[in-house]
Amino acid sequence: MSRAAAKSLRIAVFASGSGSNFQALVEAAQAGKLGGSIELLVCDRPKAKVVERAAAAGVDAFVFRPKEYASREAYEAEIVRHLREREIDLIVMAGYMRIITPTLVEPFYGRIVNIHPSLLPAFPGLNAIGQALEHGVKLTGITVHFVDGGMDTGPIIAQRPVEIADGDSVDTLADKVHPIEHELYPEVVAAICEGRVTLDGRHVRVAGKE
Repeated sequence: MSRAAAKSLRIAVFASGSGSNFQALVEAAQAGKLGGSIELLVCDRPKAKVVERAAAAGVDAFVFRPKEYASREAYEAEIVRHLREREIDLIVMAGYMRIITPTLVEPFYGRIVNIHPSLLPAFPGLNAIGQALEHGVKLTGITVHFVDGGMDTGPIIAQRPVEIADGDSVDTLADKVHPIEHELYPEVVAAICEGRVTLDGRHVRVAGKE
């Protein structure tokens, strides 16, 4: 994604759970640090806490039940309609627990980002923190990447390491990972909104602030 920051980008956040990354993004936007406005939450679980967070923040939400649709492509087509109606510029995945199809990826390729709790390409998919512990690695971390429709396979924008201590559990390691996620994700989204991120094939360049 390469664009001049001529206007504030309109952002949709996709989430399925508690929404802690959604909250970090909202707070960054409210503080004027995001360079864009969060216009929409997309959530596949009506009872998820993130829906409450969106209501409290005054963010519109499109909440749906996947089982009510004939296929994944069917509900994604409706999502795309909502995104276009709101003139969304950037999609930010923040704990959205569904694989997305070309129905959503193709019209927004280069404008969809995701955060993952490992140093990709290591430990993609579910339970990345648990995977790192099981493998006995000494270092894991966080990756923000563009979405290409694969399982955490898109071009990498930014990474930040987290050390694993002897005796760490899934819970203690998650306690280290999550605060860094909440710092890194708004920073990367701000860089995109400011036009400092350039995507060229699998290579991503992030320019410094002027």
